[in-house]
Amino acid sequence: MNAPEKSVRSQVSAEEWQLRCDLAACYRLVAMFGWDDLVFTHLSARIPGPEHHFLINPYGMMFEEITASSLVKVDMDCNPLLPTAYPVNPAGFVIHSAIHMAREDVVCVMHTHTPAGVAVSAQRDGLLPISQQASVALASLGYHDYEGIAVRDDEKARLQRDLGNASAMILRNHGLLTVGSTVAEAFLVMYTLERACQVQVLAQAGGTPLIDVEPQVLAGVRDAVRIVSAGRTGGEIAWPALLRKLDRVNPGYAA
Repeated sequence: MNAPEKSVRSQVSAEEWQLRCDLAACYRLVAMFGWDDLVFTHLSARIPGPEHHFLINPYGMMFEEITASSLVKVDMDCNPLLPTAYPVNPAGFVIHSAIHMAREDVVCVMHTHTPAGVAVSAQRDGLLPISQQASVALASLGYHDYEGIAVRDDEKARLQRDLGNASAMILRNHGLLTVGSTVAEAFLVMYTLERACQVQVLAQAGGTPLIDVEPQVLAGVRDAVRIVSAGRTGGEIAWPALLRKLDRVNPGYAA
């Protein structure tokens, strides 16, 4: 089944439409970077307002074909709020609704099952402080123990507890999760965490002892990031360039 031909732009606010465009672009960027897992895993974005409605992928569409109009708007009981031919994955709803319910500061939640992310999630020591990327990710990282496929509502409280106020979480034996106050911010946090996991797996494959970043260096990471960002978030800096690249290789997400 193809994405809906009819745009929903006239049925939503300008703010929601922009959020839809950003989230659809994010789905296609995830596919472009090879972080997708067929039609599984999810990215979501909370629509402003007291209702806690949020956007999530139509279950059954490849990430590379998702559009702003094909995203499904649901309430906190997983009821679609606009007509859609697609269901919502119950496991995706449990994880994402838990985070959106607990974190008013979070607009976007990303969850992936990449080989490097799952590999690190299966390691007892988790993410190691062996790279610059890891030093940034470790500054705001939680862990959640595996409880099986996330379809039970009682897991929500533990997901909320384990993420706390962090920007990222490693779901043990499962994958990676990041959050942000914008889609761009959540994407950059995921990019950094994913790259840290890739580096770790490659470094471990070398078979020689690894060098940890010194604790005093790790402690200064937050200040260093503020300096290099010059008052802007990393997402704000990178996102326009990412959209330009996406427009070159896979346009059409804002439909």
